[in-house]
Amino acid sequence: MGESSKQTAAEDLAAWLALARVSGLSASVRERLLAHFGSVRELIETPAAELAEFGLGDKARAQLSEPDWASVEADLRWLEGEHHHLLRETDPDWPPLLRELSDPPPLLYCHGDPSHLRDPALAMVGSRNPTRGGRETAEAFAETLTGMGLVIVSGLAMGVDTAAHSGALRAGGPTVAVTGCGPDIVYPKSNAQLADRIAESGCVVTEFPPGVKPQRSHFPRRNRIIAGLSLGTLVVEAALRSGSLITARLAAEQGREVFAVPGSIHNPLARGCHRLIRAGAKLVESTDDIFEELRGLGLLEQQGANSTQTTSAPAQADHSESDPAYQTLLAAVDYSPTPVDVIVERSGLTAASVSSMLLMLELEGRVESAPGGRYTRRS
Repeated sequence: MGESSKQTAAEDLAAWLALARVSGLSASVRERLLAHFGSVRELIETPAAELAEFGLGDKARAQLSEPDWASVEADLRWLEGEHHHLLRETDPDWPPLLRELSDPPPLLYCHGDPSHLRDPALAMVGSRNPTRGGRETAEAFAETLTGMGLVIVSGLAMGVDTAAHSGALRAGGPTVAVTGCGPDIVYPKSNAQLADRIAESGCVVTEFPPGVKPQRSHFPRRNRIIAGLSLGTLVVEAALRSGSLITARLAAEQGREVFAVPGSIHNPLARGCHRLIRAGAKLVESTDDIFEELRGLGLLEQQGANSTQTTSAPAQADHSESDPAYQTLLAAVDYSPTPVDVIVERSGLTAASVSSMLLMLELEGRVESAPGGRYTRRS
């Protein structure tokens, strides 16, 4: 690339970064402006008076004609960091499912490998304060779904989001975290180490420029991208007034599939899922329920999912067949209902390990739960 071409590319990049910092600019207006001026650079170089005919407010016109170049310089410095990338909506590598949004962002700031934004994906969302069972269910589902060829997309929040990302990482696969703040900020701070692990094998992505702090109004915008990147959205636990229901609604509005895990009628965090199911969401008891629906609609084939990974047998079946700890646990479970404390005593494993492993074995169909907190081994 010649020096003049490099200069032009750098100027175009700076113009896009300036455009991303213009407030109150909808996708439809942005599209009309770009169609009229032909390029972002021509738009940025247009005097404010000439932008009045497009119905822009004074602030937006001022930000377009007199960009905050100091902030753009800060954005460029962030892009110099290792594994820092920028995707523009006009790039050929732009995630194809995001093109279907009515209000796509102009840019995505990516820390990690942005190619995973084009992989077949399932969004997983739920309560920030889930029950222990909800957290374990989210982690187990994410681990199995990752092994079956799906990328798990979530929001890096505490609770179900954290469990979903952790389960995907435990399976050795990539996961995508969509955040509601700038790419140089981790929210919540307690998930900083998790964010680093996600960036190593997957991608942390946001539409907000560097330096933008998390705000309550950012999270519905973040949720539309979580849903927009995914073939469907799975809600694990959610109260009736939950941001997870917003994500599910956005997924439905985008024509994507909505799945929900049912729970006890006595659990307030199951009520949001039950409302979704009454409204038409797919009731999910196993990962097969998700794959049957997606395959039946032809969505996995359209997105190029690896058919060798999307088998009906859960990917974690190898645990119970080859892992000595799982073999020990299975041997401790009778073919008649066996109390958990007896299983713990027989296996010599910790109660926490037994609880998590039993959930995995239940998802695999190796054991089934019985009344009174007991488990029965299946032949």
